[in-house]
Amino acid sequence: MLAQFEAQVQHLQNQLKDTAQLKYLAVLTDDQHQPAMLITMNLQDNALQLQRLNAVVEGREQSLQLWALSEGDPVRSLGVLPSKGKTLRLPATERDWASATSLGVSVEPKGGALPGQGPSLPYLFTGPVIQKAL
Repeated sequence: MLAQFEAQVQHLQNQLKDTAQLKYLAVLTDDQHQPAMLITMNLQDNALQLQRLNAVVEGREQSLQLWALSEGDPVRSLGVLPSKGKTLRLPATERDWASATSLGVSVEPKGGALPGQGPSLPYLFTGPVIQKAL
């Protein structure tokens, strides 16, 4: 019976390792306060999962770029969205989100803003970062 219990515990521990551990999330809205993008961070694979919730797409000579915003700190780029697909992934670490109070998405020239510079245009979508209890 003990061996069976230990096997069950091992099985459940393996399942837990395979389950996404979402700690941070953000719902970015447009200027009409309509949901535009859902962003979550899976701590297990150090990646941001982005899901577009509206039909807005960038032009051929434009890129959407994701920014971390926090009071008193300069904006930080979290990356250029790699495609016009509905779901996207960007590499990120928990440290990238640690001080961010909100996220913003801007339209930039193809390839994104120049390194060390902030967004060149106003944010298209913004939303607060929510830290989820685990």
